[in-house]
Amino acid sequence: MPGGLAALLDDIAAIAKVAAASVDDVAGAAGRAGVKAAGVVIDDTAVTPRYVTGLSPARELPIIAKIAVGSLKNKLLFLLPAALLLSAFAPWAITPLLMLGGAYLCFEAAEKIIEALLGRHHGDEAVAIADDPAELEARQVSGAIRTDFILSAEIMAIALAEIEGTSLWTEAAALAVVAIGITVGVYGAVALIVKMDDVGLHLAQRRTAVARAVGRALVWAMPRVLSALSMIGVAAMVWVGGGIIVHGLESFHLDTVPHAVHAAAAAAALAVPAMAGVVNWLVTAALSAVVGFVVGGVIVGVMHLLPRKAH
Repeated sequence: MPGGLAALLDDIAAIAKVAAASVDDVAGAAGRAGVKAAGVVIDDTAVTPRYVTGLSPARELPIIAKIAVGSLKNKLLFLLPAALLLSAFAPWAITPLLMLGGAYLCFEAAEKIIEALLGRHHGDEAVAIADDPAELEARQVSGAIRTDFILSAEIMAIALAEIEGTSLWTEAAALAVVAIGITVGVYGAVALIVKMDDVGLHLAQRRTAVARAVGRALVWAMPRVLSALSMIGVAAMVWVGGGIIVHGLESFHLDTVPHAVHAAAAAAALAVPAMAGVVNWLVTAALSAVVGFVVGGVIVGVMHLLPRKAH
């Protein structure tokens, strides 16, 4: 009996080690995937606050909660199973789909940049006027969830590409962790951002001079923070989209553009050996953004020419 108990304890210990290793694998894969998707996450965070602009402050947090739930459903009920099916039956399709999503990000970013340079801002639609506030809220939530679906698809595709080659269990668990973690992070940040001006107003009415100063600073800063966040989101889109395309071209052995990017980054890193890693990353990101803007600009041109030809 003691021998049997010892053997049982050894088996339990072995199972615990395997389970711990699996958890480590999932955590590591989710961490790598989350870092790779950071650019799209920034864009997701930057895009969402506009869907509560102009609505009742009392409804801001409930609306964000509805969008967050819709985002989680997008990721877990639709995109996660689709990603696993792709990984199991058509892994060859992951890179082309990823490049297609990257091209879309480049198009969105390039269109916003070109509009800003030309002084046009018709891409950002004003809040629609509706007699029924509930109908308007439902419309805003629906629009936000549709936009989130596109960004979530790109996040899941980036994550899948990063963890490709692991076991089905590890892929499923890592994608679920990424989906939940990113959703909580994005919409938690959005909730904090949209309510920060209310916090500022509350502090500005306090009796202490320090609280009033902090409150006035928050009220002054938040519009500028939102504006900066929007620009960061555009920069993230063009950088991430361009990087995806460069990597995709490399995967298909179309090496001219990827080689030029890597060679320029390596040369810049050699010129500043003390910060070689940082310089290499910065130059790679900047040149990827250039590639992304060129690709996006071409798509914008085509999209604006097609309606004219139709007429």
